[in-house]
Amino acid sequence: MDTSLDIQLNYLPRLPKNLDMGIGCIGSGFIMADCHLVAYRQAGFNPVAIASRHRTNSQAVGDRHNIEKVYDTYQELLRDPAVSIVDIAVPPNFQLEIVREAVKHADHIKGILVQKPMAVNYQEAKEIVRLCAEAGIKLGVNQNMRYDQSIRACKSLLDQGVLGRPVFASIDMRAIPHWMPWQKELGWATLRTMSIHHLDAFRFLFGDPDRVFCSVTEDPRNGKDFRHEDGVALYILEYDNGLRTSAWDDVWTGPSREGAASDIYINWRVEGTEGTAKGSIGWPSYPQRTPSTLDYTTIQEGEKWQKPRWDEVWFPDAFMGPMAQLMCAIEDDTTPELSGEDNLKTMALVEACHVSYREHRAVPIQEILAT
Repeated sequence: MDTSLDIQLNYLPRLPKNLDMGIGCIGSGFIMADCHLVAYRQAGFNPVAIASRHRTNSQAVGDRHNIEKVYDTYQELLRDPAVSIVDIAVPPNFQLEIVREAVKHADHIKGILVQKPMAVNYQEAKEIVRLCAEAGIKLGVNQNMRYDQSIRACKSLLDQGVLGRPVFASIDMRAIPHWMPWQKELGWATLRTMSIHHLDAFRFLFGDPDRVFCSVTEDPRNGKDFRHEDGVALYILEYDNGLRTSAWDDVWTGPSREGAASDIYINWRVEGTEGTAKGSIGWPSYPQRTPSTLDYTTIQEGEKWQKPRWDEVWFPDAFMGPMAQLMCAIEDDTTPELSGEDNLKTMALVEACHVSYREHRAVPIQEILAT
């Protein structure tokens, strides 16, 4: 990375000293095969076993990533004493039942990493957190946008006071995600699958908002395939200190797959009293490796933009971050940075968005947390 200012942009995750902790992988779909395991091997982590609903898929992924043990069921994998950390990459409606089984093996399982969303609703997420806490197992959540390099670099600027007091921030998403079959089964479109990244990123950068107002409309493209409410989602987060953040998550982006030209991007912006930062998220270009970007300007440096750059990308490189922070927490006996308990606030924020658009009102986050 090249930057002309004497500012340390901590845009990469901290890695554990002990890379030998055995990781048991549950799931063999795209996220596990093309993101988790690619990043883990790159970081030198130690996946030792894999299982999924289909043995043939597990075997293919195991062979591809040199995983020696392939189990017919996740229950068999959880009984393996070589598994210290369970990495779960399955649809959210199955995560609770796997965690219920995993906590029975706290004699050798020290950590669990679940996908976002942690569960199908806030109440089930609370149950997952409770189960792990009672078993003494550290729980991490794969909110991996916190490890996108541009978001992490922006957080570093904020922590060092380079931008001053945050006044306004926004995320502008015009991109079409890869829709998963389970989303159609659950009737989910954007809020629980894509917006949850942006809501969590706002929490990471600025702390917890006090209330949210959300408005949604159907995505015409997805509307042809499955019923949903939250296609295009717009929301405003209010902080009692005066900060306002907003996002518009536009998964329609116009008829770009129906014959018109496409205009696909994700841009973000943070305006502070001492400076401004703006950036782009490279993920929409996947599988082409396109690093996210960060530009920033400050009163101290005058009327010029600083433009640090790096080679790392969100998909798949940043996926080492959520696992690394869990491994560090186990190694240091500390709370994971992406802990389940903290992620309950992100889950509550998503739930508040649903309440907001259905009842056409601003919803305090505490309203959900109190349930």
